[in-house]
Formats: sequence, structure tokens, C-alpha cells
Amino acid sequence: MPTVAVLGKTIQCESGANLRRVLLNHDIPLYNGKAKIINCRGIGSCGTCAVAIEGEVSPANWKDKARRSLPPHSPTRDLRLACQTKILGDIKVTKYNGFWGQGEEIIWNGSQDFLSR
Repeated sequence: MPTVAVLGKTIQCESGANLRRVLLNHDIPLYNGKAKIINCRGIGSCGTCAVAIEGEVSPANWKDKARRSLPPHSPTRDLRLACQTKILGDIKVTKYNGFWGQGEEIIWNGSQDFLSR
């Protein structure tokens, strides 16, 4: 079973599990600010669930690539949409600041509690 390292926790999940669902099911604060209320609920159109991922996940699909090619995201930045990502092996997840998670300041990562708010 793959593990997800996030906020100092290690979460086990099934291979192929959706990263957004795993994080939300374990009360991980995936969305910044008002994005908790205003998001696309996992269809890949808003981009507010962007995270950095280390480890084995599915390749980016067309929805992930398309949304991250539009501002405020950048296709050159190493982020993924959690809602469009399947967990295939052990991973570590990092969330950045900004409404869309596009900022440069780390909010939380796999091994630490909240670093900023």
C-alpha cells in the first residue's frame, strides 16, 4: 500500500487512489483561504488544489496540464492538481501559499506541521 507523507502524518491508501480525496478524507487542509468554499470540487477546472509532489504518481492528464498552463499557474513549475493525480507509490506532498497554491512560501509539507498561514 502506498503512503502519503503530509503534515507530519503518514497516510496509507490504495494504489490508484485520488490524491484530493485521500487528503480531504484525512482532514488535510488542501485549500488556501476562500478556496475551501470556492473550488471546482475535483473536476480539474479551478487549479486551487495545486501541490508539489515527490514520489510516484500518475502522469499529468490533459486537464491538469491545461489548467496549470494558465495564470496564475505556470507549466514550468513543478506542481500538480491533487484532484487529477492518482497515487501509485509512496509520496510526500507540499502545499504553497496563494489562493491557487501557486505561491513560493510553503504552507505545509510532508514532514512538518503548518509552517505559515
